[in-house]
Amino acid sequence: MPVIECDPAAARERLASAGVEIEPGNTAHEQWRARTDEATAVAYEDKVVVQGSRPWSLAGHLEDRGGRAYVYFDGASRGNPGPAAAGWVIVTDEGIVAESGERIGRATNNEAEYEAIIRALAAARDLGFDRVDVRGDSELIIRQLTGVYQVSAPNLREKRATARELLESFESWDLQHVPREVNDRADDLADEALDDR
Repeated sequence: MPVIECDPAAARERLASAGVEIEPGNTAHEQWRARTDEATAVAYEDKVVVQGSRPWSLAGHLEDRGGRAYVYFDGASRGNPGPAAAGWVIVTDEGIVAESGERIGRATNNEAEYEAIIRALAAARDLGFDRVDVRGDSELIIRQLTGVYQVSAPNLREKRATARELLESFESWDLQHVPREVNDRADDLADEALDDR
């Protein structure tokens, strides 16, 4: 749950200019509330608290973040295809900025990997980062995204196109394959999402 120290009036203006609906607070201490399907922001005297399943979708509008983020992603499927999940982590020099592990329904492992990178890149974009260094332990996905390997499955071609569009939304980006142990937090998040019934 991000707590963003800021001027609530300026934060309200930024959210309103992004098309987020603002409503009055529920208590005497709350100045206002902003809501999307995935997050709620509540303004107090000198801070805004954001909560929900995807808090970065609102938090990104409240901070002038910019800069570089390291994005780790991993997908998991039990059955290939079978129940699947996507896990990702966004890290800066200050530590973990955002992370998520979510069930994504029935998918192959490669579909889950693409879904993980797509969700991670969308979150990094929403958080306002200019540059991303993307790391994953799926050599296939990294090589497909960099153009070393071709993508033959139509559904994966579509996911690759979406991931490439997201990458191009940053000023600069880098993709690298890393060993599983370097990607362990994203891997854990995907596995935990599958285990959570």
